[in-house]
Amino acid sequence: MPNTADEIIDRRRLRRKLTFWRVSAILVAAVAIVGAAYGLFADQLGATARDHIAKVRIEGTITEDDELLERLRAIGESNSVKAVILAVDSPGGTTAGGEAIFEAVRAIAADKPVVAQVGTLAASAGYMISSASDHIVARQSSIVGSIGVLFQFPDVTGLMDKVGIRLEGVKSSPLKAEPSPFSPTTDEERAMIRALVMDSYEWFVGLVEERRPLSRSEVLQVADGSVFTGRQALERKLVDALGGEEEVRAWLAEKGIGEDLKVVEWKPRGSAQDWLTGSAAMRALANLLGLPAGDDLISELGADRIFLDGLVSVWQPDLAR
Repeated sequence: MPNTADEIIDRRRLRRKLTFWRVSAILVAAVAIVGAAYGLFADQLGATARDHIAKVRIEGTITEDDELLERLRAIGESNSVKAVILAVDSPGGTTAGGEAIFEAVRAIAADKPVVAQVGTLAASAGYMISSASDHIVARQSSIVGSIGVLFQFPDVTGLMDKVGIRLEGVKSSPLKAEPSPFSPTTDEERAMIRALVMDSYEWFVGLVEERRPLSRSEVLQVADGSVFTGRQALERKLVDALGGEEEVRAWLAEKGIGEDLKVVEWKPRGSAQDWLTGSAAMRALANLLGLPAGDDLISELGADRIFLDGLVSVWQPDLAR
């Protein structure tokens, strides 16, 4: 403990200096992040102002993503975009989400060539979106297919019996709020859900039949939920070519898209408010540190699929085997 007035004054001066440098460090970091964000936005705006080929990534679990749909709409309306590459790497997701993106891609394809470039995986709704393009290129070892629809629900009645819990309720009709995890599923309830699933399945099969050079019987042969390598998918006409961006550019050249045009990725853009409130800033900081942030961390853990609601078209390999 300081014993003299001079020591007390020196201590206070030191504290003020430390506070000054701490605040300065925070301000410098904030300015650096905002400056980096502005630079990225400015670079993208400059690149997209010139004629180019737009690249959009369709990755992770698919949902009805308003930001992505707005980005696709903007790409379709941009006179600078001469063609579009969909970089697909997804196990699928909600059927409604896949449908919304499928329709957005078809709207673009009405005026511009669209090609899908499959990475590791284009399954279920991921393949649905790929089929919206005019041409699909996959790697030889890509995983493609899983055409089908799924509706899952838990049954916790055994656990409730063990714990000694019973759920009571009054319903307007037998099928209201069914199937329920709190009661055994009846044949009538299963029939209702199966009718719902099969109607969406028929719709999915119809999309593939419409978009691929396959008859309905040929589509049904591959629409049993099976997944295929890129090589197998090529044999079954689920994709058009094997390779990567070189093959994509070769096809675009056949469509009259100049090889001198630059490929520019249209990335998600947060608002200025996002940066000021810190959500995008935290993502940028996490990227600088090489760490996943926010939804990216959830996606890497595979936990995002837990929160899917309604009918889903998603490849779910049995990890227990």
